[in-house]
Amino acid sequence: MDLQLSISKSPPQLKVCGLTKLDQITELISLQIDFLGFIFYEKSPRYVLNHLRLEDIAKIEQNKKVGVFVNESLDKIIEIATSAKLNFIQLHGDENTIFIKELRKKLHLEIEIINVIRIGNNEHETHRNLQEIINARVSDSNYFLFDTDSKAFGGTGVQFDWDILNTIKIPLPYFLSGGVSEKNIKNIKNLNQKPIALDINSKFEMSPGNKDILKIASFKNELSLAINDSFSQL
Repeated sequence: MDLQLSISKSPPQLKVCGLTKLDQITELISLQIDFLGFIFYEKSPRYVLNHLRLEDIAKIEQNKKVGVFVNESLDKIIEIATSAKLNFIQLHGDENTIFIKELRKKLHLEIEIINVIRIGNNEHETHRNLQEIINARVSDSNYFLFDTDSKAFGGTGVQFDWDILNTIKIPLPYFLSGGVSEKNIKNIKNLNQKPIALDINSKFEMSPGNKDILKIASFKNELSLAINDSFSQL
């Protein structure tokens, strides 16, 4: 079966990133949130190790725990992934293809790699280089994540131009991030290849790392309605 066709007919799951509080994590699990994201980047205001220990994360009974890393060393990523019992590694920095290949060799086979591709506002530069970047990274990645480019490596709450994704071939399932909210989820129907999951963070917080659970629950319900309506038209 054609990969793009099969993905496009699967409603997206939901990933909540930047988690720091165990009680909120428990509530999100009760809401059946699919992916739980933990940021292991010391410069982030959502740096999880300022709030939780690796043992705390390891004890969370969820099989889609994502560790977000930015320009971290191979050994440190392996150590954290093992100690926290992570299921996914999300590379959100400037990691090159050599680094990703080495990580894949050393990482436990059951841990999957989400490769982040940041999309900026320079339309001509994006169109010229984006496909090349994707093609170079596909062999050692399990998923892509498209996010809005920023100096702070994410968490801007700003949406990039999703129409760009219709100009390229995406050979892996992907996460859609960057300003995803109840205001734009209906626009997902305009994407030729639908995301496997939506990644939400700063737009669903009362402060960095302090999630608005009621808003997330409301968004999850609105997402189901919007997506079901979109897919019923296919």
